[in-house]
Order: sequence, then structure tokens, then C-alpha cells
Amino acid sequence: MSEDREQEPTEKRESVARPVTAAARRERRASARQVAPESGSDQTESAKADSAKVVSSNGRTTQSKREQGVETAARDRKAKRPNVFKRLARFLREVVAELRKVIWPTRKNLLTYTIVVLVFVAVMVALVFGLDYAFFQGVAFLFGK
Repeated sequence: MSEDREQEPTEKRESVARPVTAAARRERRASARQVAPESGSDQTESAKADSAKVVSSNGRTTQSKREQGVETAARDRKAKRPNVFKRLARFLREVVAELRKVIWPTRKNLLTYTIVVLVFVAVMVALVFGLDYAFFQGVAFLFGK
């Protein structure tokens, strides 16, 4: 009785907690794609068709489109493409929709960001000027100017 109680929580935890690493997901997908085993050595046409079925994670068997004999339709790219004005209008609508999602900075944030950028640019200008001057002095010393 006590052994049954100890085993139930572990079974529940395994079914609830799914692996989150990429390797565990790949392994889980691979086990879901495994072909169902057939018993017996001689297979008829229906047995071969059944062995081509793939067992999915929910226990159902499926066949690929190729095995079902269904061809995919060819794409006709020019027929689906709307004219230039419709595409431009859609693009502009999407731009406006994205701009509405933007969280605009407040005046205080904008002032802070501007000061940070100006200080960073001033430091970089000073660094480049210092290196340029040091290299100039080194070349002048080497070549005697």
C-alpha cells in the first residue's frame, strides 16, 4: 500500500512535467515518429501500408501525403500578387499599426537618453583624437620630422 502511494506522485510528475531542453524535445519527437512494429515476417500489401503509418504523440496513426498519393498543388506566384497600390496601402497600414505599439519615451527619458548619447560620443571622439595624436607623434619620432 505504501509503495503504491510512493509511485503515484512520480507518475503524475512525469506526465505533467515535460522536458524543456532541445535534446529532450528532439527525443520526444523522434519517439513520436517511430514506425509501429509489425508481428510476423511475411507482410501483405495492407501490412506494408500499415507499417508506413507514423504513430503521433496522441496515439493516432497518420500517413504522409506522399504515401496517401496526394500531390501538392503548384504555386502560381503572379496570380496571387495584388497590384502595387494595394501592396503599398497594406504596407502603410502595417507601419501605422506597428507605430501604435511603440512605447514612446517621456520628456524626462528623452532628455536622459540624449545626454547619455552625447557623453558617449564625446568620449569616443576624445579616444580617437588621442590615438590619432599618439600615432602621429610616434611616426614623427621614427621618421624625424
